[in-house]
Amino acid sequence: MHFPRRRFLTLAAGGLALHATRRAQAQDYPARPVRILVGYSAGGVSDILARLLAQKLSERLGQPFVVEDRPGAASNIATEAVVRAVPDGYTLLLAGLVNAINGSLYRELSFNFVRDVAPVSLVSRSPLVMEVNPSFPAKTVPEFIAYAKAHPDSINMACAGIGGATHVSGELFQMMTGIKMVTVAYNGSPPALADLIAGRTQVMFDNVASSVPQIRAGKLRALATTTRIAALPDVPAISEFVPGYAADVWNGIVAPKNTSAPIIEKLNGALVAIMADPKVKEQMTAMGNTAVSNSPAEFAQLIAADSEKWAKVIKFADIKQQ
Repeated sequence: MHFPRRRFLTLAAGGLALHATRRAQAQDYPARPVRILVGYSAGGVSDILARLLAQKLSERLGQPFVVEDRPGAASNIATEAVVRAVPDGYTLLLAGLVNAINGSLYRELSFNFVRDVAPVSLVSRSPLVMEVNPSFPAKTVPEFIAYAKAHPDSINMACAGIGGATHVSGELFQMMTGIKMVTVAYNGSPPALADLIAGRTQVMFDNVASSVPQIRAGKLRALATTTRIAALPDVPAISEFVPGYAADVWNGIVAPKNTSAPIIEKLNGALVAIMADPKVKEQMTAMGNTAVSNSPAEFAQLIAADSEKWAKVIKFADIKQQ
């Protein structure tokens, strides 16, 4: 298409003016309190993590960052509120692995998480641990796989809810190893762990933070973790026996789509600095997380890759929302 010279100059000037305006807005940002929405109840791991981030962002950027808990529908209520918010950087979401899962699990969602958010930065990773009741005969992952193949549908796999990380990580293990277990879903990790310890179920892929005390007390036996960790130095990673297996839980900050790049960059720079702080790393470790960060582009790639990966697992296992 051919533009007259005057038209071209007008468009170019408009583009430069818009860029300058956005850059100026970013320099002034934030000029008022910023909300960080969390899709879970107060007092939970996500809420505690969000409050730590809010405190540090407030200190670094000079305005209050306020956590707002909007529990329900596996974080979809909070996520939709952020997706529909004005893209001005004043409404953010503490997103997580669950958001990558929900796109395939909840077919009626009115938004597309991959398409409708602007990733800012990853902030944490947390491995899962594959653990069994001490009476279970297998003491290694290869022994577990061999036992499961010899006894199909005889192993009860506990999980903390249908479609959550503790569920789909076990389904991924089944998909990659060709074994078949019976899923037993609970309303959260505590009752699932209680039945695993009591021997009513045989295996669980649980969050490391909640399981390490039980493992150290001898109430559970750790076969492997999704990533090697210092808290369980003698426990191997599942990928050492099942090449390519990966199922770490992650959290990060996202904004509504179309939030200006300069604001995203400013938030990203603040989060990168915060997650590199030794004191923050120590606090994160105490919560069972590892402090991490990355670029908006890298975070976007992770969200897209995990959304595609877990969609395949959900289809394979025929998981239905409840």
